[in-house]
Amino acid sequence: MGEYRLRMPDVGEGVVEAEIVAWHVKVGDTVEEDQDIVDVMTDKATVEIPAPVSGTVMKIEGEAGDMIAVGTEIIIISTEGDVVIEDAPEPRPHIEEETIAPPPKAKAEPAPKPAANVTSVATETASVQRTGRALASPAVRKQALEADIDLASVPGSGPAGRITHQDLKDFIATGGRILARAGAGAARVKRMGFKETRIIGLRRKIAENMTRSASEIPHITYVEEIDMTALEDLRRHLNATRQEGQARLTLLPFLSLALVRALPDFPHANAHYDSDRGVLTEYEAANIGIATATDNGLMVAVLHHAEAMDIWEMAAEIRRLSEASRNGTATREELTGSTITITSLGAIGGIVTTPIINHPETSIIGVNKMMERPVFDETGRVVPRLFM
Repeated sequence: MGEYRLRMPDVGEGVVEAEIVAWHVKVGDTVEEDQDIVDVMTDKATVEIPAPVSGTVMKIEGEAGDMIAVGTEIIIISTEGDVVIEDAPEPRPHIEEETIAPPPKAKAEPAPKPAANVTSVATETASVQRTGRALASPAVRKQALEADIDLASVPGSGPAGRITHQDLKDFIATGGRILARAGAGAARVKRMGFKETRIIGLRRKIAENMTRSASEIPHITYVEEIDMTALEDLRRHLNATRQEGQARLTLLPFLSLALVRALPDFPHANAHYDSDRGVLTEYEAANIGIATATDNGLMVAVLHHAEAMDIWEMAAEIRRLSEASRNGTATREELTGSTITITSLGAIGGIVTTPIINHPETSIIGVNKMMERPVFDETGRVVPRLFM
């Protein structure tokens, strides 16, 4: 029998350490060559490290959230043979799909998940609404009456939902008591639970970047209302007449096109600022970051060289990048290199938002919902117009 001692590989140029995001194996597991065994975090992407050999896991070093220096031994695999091998496989980059414990890949035997970094204490008692009279014995009804409990709000564990003495006792113990004389139609239940989540991997990187931006960059917000009526009419017309295979136009391609046309006149808004060196770098290319809400936080995929695209090409690329961000397939190159960012909350709502600048950029554009308003036209008549 031999041993394979795997050390933390160099997961990126200049990277001296990486954060463990999730182990997909544990001591005693049998692994196959090229099976993903651990995810480690570098910058904005997660890197999957595969097993270089087949064998049995003998030892694991480091837990989710630990920072491990490049070259540090992280796992020992018992192998067939008599030689001790020390090496690092070629890591596979991908965007992190989960921050606690991603499920094992289908190609490998199911591996137990690492312990979740979540502590749940107590539970919330759900308020159960019934139609008709609650099922309970006379004795239970008498006890509920004395305790000022509305039986319609008590979950029943007996046949057909019948409420038992233990159900009533548990309901009171979890804070489900109500005062019938208050005239309440349903229980006001105290919520006693809480949850602690250790923020690791991508979500921690996003939080650190936003904190740095808010603390280092002086933010000033300017808000203007724009009459979007003509643009919205154009968007609807183009969508109704678009050719087969063309992506549906949202507002984002129009906003991107507007930036492409405006940024040459405002180069300082399409720039990076290095506070350590005191250098402002202005870019000719319009590499527009598109902020996308995902389960792992706000991701910024990049529409590289938007100035070289027409509006249909922008629409298709924005859709592709947004889908890749949400399903975890965006590459590191697709998530880096933006020179200015757009964040749109129109689908969510709100009149005005004050987004945090995507460090080290100098500007961010935040747009919100469109609202129809009565306004005076040039003849003095009141007409409906769309404003954003």
